[in-house]
Amino acid sequence: MPREYLSSHTLGDTLVRFPHDPDTGVVGLEILPAALAAETVAPRESLHGEAFIDVLPGDDPWPARPVESLLQFKLVGDPYPGAFVQGHSMRNAETLRRFCFEGREVEERDGATTIETRLTSADGLLAVHRLSWREGDGALCVGCSFTNGSDRPVTLEMFASFSLSGITPFHEADAPERLNVHRFRSVWSAEGRHECRSLEELHLERSWSGAGAFSERFGQVGTMPVRKWFPFLAVEDTVSGVLWGARLHWAGSWQMEVFRQHDDVAISGGLADREFGHWMKTIAPGESFEATPATLACVKGGLDDLCDRLTAMQDEAVNTQPEVEQDLPVIFNEWCTTWGDPSHEKLCAIADRLQGSGVRYLVIDAGWYKREGTDWSSGHGDWNPSSKLFPNGIKAAADAIRERGLIPGLWYEMETVGSQSESFRAGKHFIERDGIPVTVRERRFWNMNDPAAVDFLTQRVIDLLDDCGFGYLKVDYNETAGLGCDHPDSQGEGLRRQVEGSYRFFEKIRERLPELVVENCSSGGHRLEPSMMALTAMSSFSDAHELVEIPIIAANLHRLLLPRQNQIWAVLHPEDSLQRLTYSLAATFLGRMCLSGAIEKLSKSSWNLVLEAITLYRKAVPVIKSGTSRRFGEVGKSWRHPRGWQAVVRKSETLALVVVHTFKDAPVQIEIPLAGEWVLEDSLVGESPEISGGIICHKPVGDFIGSVWLLRKP
Repeated sequence: MPREYLSSHTLGDTLVRFPHDPDTGVVGLEILPAALAAETVAPRESLHGEAFIDVLPGDDPWPARPVESLLQFKLVGDPYPGAFVQGHSMRNAETLRRFCFEGREVEERDGATTIETRLTSADGLLAVHRLSWREGDGALCVGCSFTNGSDRPVTLEMFASFSLSGITPFHEADAPERLNVHRFRSVWSAEGRHECRSLEELHLERSWSGAGAFSERFGQVGTMPVRKWFPFLAVEDTVSGVLWGARLHWAGSWQMEVFRQHDDVAISGGLADREFGHWMKTIAPGESFEATPATLACVKGGLDDLCDRLTAMQDEAVNTQPEVEQDLPVIFNEWCTTWGDPSHEKLCAIADRLQGSGVRYLVIDAGWYKREGTDWSSGHGDWNPSSKLFPNGIKAAADAIRERGLIPGLWYEMETVGSQSESFRAGKHFIERDGIPVTVRERRFWNMNDPAAVDFLTQRVIDLLDDCGFGYLKVDYNETAGLGCDHPDSQGEGLRRQVEGSYRFFEKIRERLPELVVENCSSGGHRLEPSMMALTAMSSFSDAHELVEIPIIAANLHRLLLPRQNQIWAVLHPEDSLQRLTYSLAATFLGRMCLSGAIEKLSKSSWNLVLEAITLYRKAVPVIKSGTSRRFGEVGKSWRHPRGWQAVVRKSETLALVVVHTFKDAPVQIEIPLAGEWVLEDSLVGESPEISGGIICHKPVGDFIGSVWLLRKP
C-alpha cells in the first residue's frame, strides 16, 4: 500500500508532509524542498524480496519504513523502547501507542501559517504539535505541548521539541553511502569546530531486519548550553544535494539525536531526558507543559545555505534591541587593559584616548567591586563598588565616561556568587544538590526562582545600573551548574526551572531599562544559542582574546549566529608591530568590533591604524548587518598552530566585505571566487587586490597577515 498523508502544505519553498499509518494511527513529519517534490521516490514498503528475509518462517510483514511519530515523549510507568536501545534513546516508547490522532487545524492569518496536530489518549491526555511559518521565512518553528486531562498526576521523563523523519525521500531504501551528519563542536576558547561524519562512520546503518534500533544522542548537561556541542544538527543527502537541519532554543541541558531503526533516518531534539539529563516532570491534572522551541529547515544546496536559513530566524529578536544598537557601534572593553583592576583614573585615561575615535561603548569589566584582600574572580556577588578604585563612587566614573562622548558599560556575573563575598554565606538562597549548595570553582548559584535572591539582584544590579546612568551591561557566566539541582520532580527539572528564572531576570532588566544594551558572555562562547541571543544585543564570541586563531573561531560562528551579534576582540599592545595590529583588527570585521588593550600607550602610527580600521568598519556596517557569508581557504587541523590561509566573503546586494588572514606557511598567491562585477571601495592599510573575471587575486607578503577589502558593485 502506498504511503498515506494526512495533508501536505507548501510553506514558502518548503513542502511539509504529514505521513499517517491508518493501522497504528501514527502521524509523522517530513519536509523537503518543494521544487524537488517530483524527484522523490516511493519508499519500499517491506523487506520482502531480500533473500535473508524471505528465508525466515512466519508471515511477519517486515516493514521497511514505518511512520515515526512527530511527537516523541515517554511517561513513567509505561514500558521502555526495545530493540536494544534503552540507555541510548527514549524514542518510540510504548507511551506513544496509547495516543491516537485526534485532529488537525490549519490557521492562516496575517502572512503566518500554523498547523496544529493533536494526539489524545483514552484517559484524557493531550499532546499537541504546532508547526508555524511566516511569509518570507526560510525556516519553520516547532512547539509541542502536553496537557494532563486525566484525574491523576502523570510524570514525563522525555519530551522532545521536534521529531523529523523520512530522511531521505530521494531513495527507495536505506540510502547507503550518501547520508552525512553535520555538527559543531565547542570547547572553551575554541568554539564552533565543524564535524561531518557519514551515517556509516557513526555506525548508524539500519539493522538487517529492523530488530535493532541505533542512536547517536549528543548534547550537554548544565547551564552552559554550548559546551562540547552547539545545539545544532543537520543531515545531508549528498546525492540529491538536500540538507535537513534543526536548532534548539534553550540555555540548559539539551540533547539532539540521530535515530535509525528502519530505512529512513529520524532526527529529534529538546530538553535532555531522564537518561541523558536527569529530567522528569510531574504534570498534575489540568496542568500543561511546553517543550523548548526548535527551528527546522531544509534546502537544496550546501551547509552554508542551510545555516543561512536557520540564523536568519534570529533577525526578528535582534531588530527589537535598543535603537543605539542598530548601526553596530564599536565597543571598547578594558578587561585586557587593567586585567581586573579598573579604577576611575584608568578609565578616564582610556576615555580620553577614545574621545572622538568612533568608539561608542566603554565597558568596565570585572574587578570594580573588589574589597581589600579579594580578587575579581571570587570577590563578586555583593556588588558594592570599591571605594579604593572609585573613591567618588562608580557613578562618577560613568559620568566621566559620558562627558567624553561615550556610553558607559558595566560587567556583572549576576547569577553566581564568589567565595570571597559576604553573599556567599546567604543561607538557603542558592540552588542545592542533595541539600547542599552547588559549589564549583569558588562559586555558588543564586536560586533564580527565590524571591529574596531576585529582590537582591534587582537592587544590586538593575537599580545600580539605573541610578548610575549605565547604558550597557555585560553579563558573564563563568561556570556551569552541572547536572541539576534539588526539586521534588527531579534534579533535571530543578535545573530547567533555574534556567527559566534566569530568562525572567533578563526580561526584567529589559522591562526596567528598555534602552540598556545587554551583552551575553559565558567565559566567552558557552551561551551562544538562540534563546540567549534573543534576550541580548550581542555576545562575546570567545575568550581567545589575543590568539592567532581568533579569525578562525570568528569565521566558524558565521554559520551559527548573526555577525551583527558576534563580538570579536582585538587586543592592542604598544609593542605590537603594525602587521600584528592589522591582523588583530582585521578579525573584528567578522562581527562586532571590540577593542581592548593599552590603547593610551599606542604610538601615533599605531593609533592612526586603529582609527583607520574604525572608519572602514563604519563603512562596512551595512553588509555586516545584512548579508551572507562564505568561507574559503585551508587552515590545517590545528587551530592553535594554523597553516595556510582563510578568507571570508560577506555579500549584500551592493557591497562585499572580504576579510583575509594568512597563517604559517602561507601561499604566495591566493585566489578567492567572487561572482559578479565588483570594484574596490576601500581597504585596510591601503591594499589593492586584483579583481578580474569573478576572482580576487591576492599575493600576501608573508605569514600572519590580515587584510580587509570593501567592494562595491559598479
